[in-house]
Amino acid sequence: MITKEAVDTSEDDKKDAFVLKKVSKNRCRVCVSFKKWMQNQNNSLSDKEKTPNLDNIDLTNCPPDSELLGRSTWTFLHTMAANYPKSATVKEQAEMQEFLRVFAKHYPCSYCAQDFREWMSQEKNQAKVGGREELSLWICQAHNEVNRKLGKPIFDCLKWKERWRDGWKDGSCG
Repeated sequence: MITKEAVDTSEDDKKDAFVLKKVSKNRCRVCVSFKKWMQNQNNSLSDKEKTPNLDNIDLTNCPPDSELLGRSTWTFLHTMAANYPKSATVKEQAEMQEFLRVFAKHYPCSYCAQDFREWMSQEKNQAKVGGREELSLWICQAHNEVNRKLGKPIFDCLKWKERWRDGWKDGSCG
């Protein structure tokens, strides 16, 4: 079980997160969407230097912005949970607890990481790592909490198996 002490942030992390929040709009691509980041960069450029149309930029080989990082992260976490053992051994449970602790400490968007650590530190949000079903539902709850904060739709966690393991019942996943 991840305890509050295990996920608390150091004073340095708190300072870094505060500073990052203040500067991220101008400097941290991984903390804001690429479009917003570029718009903020353009605000400090002369008219000649400004990017004409951000909608036509191919970002395939560029560092991720917060939206791509978030989508990729959730895809990884959901897929990992969907392939976790049905009934995890004590060792596997300890490893998953440690993974989640380290993940929440080193996630590239520091204020996102801090928010996740704070969420996990609440007793009702302790990581549930006993097995596949339990972990998948917990990851879905965590994802829905982020979606709620971002004003995005909430996913029906009872459909985790269709979405992340078996594919939709209508056969659309092949």
